[in-house]
Amino acid sequence: MGEFVIKRDLYLNKLIRKKNNGSIKIITGLRRSGKSYLLNNLYYEYLLSEGVKKEQIIKLALDDDRNREYRNPDNLSKFLYSKITNETDKFYFLLDEVQFAISDEEIKSKEPIRLYGILNGLLRLKNVDVYVTGSNSKFLSSDIATEFRGRGDLIHVNPLSFAEFYSVYKNGDKYDAWDEYSAYGGMPMLLGLETDEEKAEYLNNLFKNTYIKDIIERNNLRGDVAIDTLVDVLASSIGSLNNPTKIAKTFASNGIKTADKTISTYVDYLLDAFLIRKATRYDIKGRKYINSPFKYYFSDVGLRNARLNFRQQEQTHIMENIIYNELVMRGFNVDVGIIEHVVRDENGKRTTKHLEIDFVCNKGNQRYYIQSAFSIPNIEKMAQEQASLDRIDDSFKKIIITQDRTKLWRNEKGYVIMNVLDFLLKENSLEL
Repeated sequence: MGEFVIKRDLYLNKLIRKKNNGSIKIITGLRRSGKSYLLNNLYYEYLLSEGVKKEQIIKLALDDDRNREYRNPDNLSKFLYSKITNETDKFYFLLDEVQFAISDEEIKSKEPIRLYGILNGLLRLKNVDVYVTGSNSKFLSSDIATEFRGRGDLIHVNPLSFAEFYSVYKNGDKYDAWDEYSAYGGMPMLLGLETDEEKAEYLNNLFKNTYIKDIIERNNLRGDVAIDTLVDVLASSIGSLNNPTKIAKTFASNGIKTADKTISTYVDYLLDAFLIRKATRYDIKGRKYINSPFKYYFSDVGLRNARLNFRQQEQTHIMENIIYNELVMRGFNVDVGIIEHVVRDENGKRTTKHLEIDFVCNKGNQRYYIQSAFSIPNIEKMAQEQASLDRIDDSFKKIIITQDRTKLWRNEKGYVIMNVLDFLLKENSLEL
């Protein structure tokens, strides 16, 4: 990351809280989102500051060609155990990109993977604490849940939030930072690039040569153009309702015949790679989930924009995507709210309408209803944004987030209206 030092305290504090808890700390997330930096720089420096000696911290990067011999499970096991020189000192293993110790043959054979056995074996030693990072191509969260059988402690690292990005932004005020972030997103390596051309090239290469390549190789999709087309369709429709049938029709209109089941499987591949996230609709009055259609958001808006060659810069949808990512990062379960209400036409005929709340956010006993409104220029627009909130009959807090440059205020109904930058930059913004 060059001269930039990004603290990433949210994730660092999670690691600190989980220190010596008897589980393997598994740092996962979108590739190039800063997992290795978190472990090998930030957490390593923390351990040193706590008085842990350097010889008690064993760092091993398996993606480094100089360490290729340790990609062999037998060699890796011998190396790790050789570093435990006594039974009294605590030894901390920081293992980076451990998927390099998983062979394609092991994956294809469906037999137990040796790496997981080695890591589970280390758990039996009282003076060992293990931390690993793994990329998504061979080290998916679904694999982890199965292989570690509850003994793995997962920490999901996201691309930089806007607050993290702004903390090291040097080219203007927060509004300039917002323009930059909403265009190019929060992949950490972007902070070392100067020109728009360099940033666009980096994001495009990352998408093509890392993410899509990983998915194709892992799932044997060589020669299949559907995954590329699917990414384009989802990128063009962030925040819109989608399901496999609807996407298949879009494919057909472009001359690509693909079954609904295939599309559903490919969507799962993108979800497992952490490229996209899925928001499920929730019927607020009926208190039940609606299985289809869903909304999809990109884990990083810069990657989404790059995928479309920065042609579709709809600020309304981009802002909504950024708000969604922020809420997920803050630990909320985020759904799309649906509320039904009955209206009568001029002839007295009753019809049921569905109004939408952009985000229903739950964490423990907390709940917030949030609308993302790019701008509220007049009374009519305010009434439109409030319509769904007005029909919620519980007392949880209702918030409208806008890009209008306004100080936080409450309207006559008690709804909070706040600027998107205030929401993103203040940790306690939802409590104000």
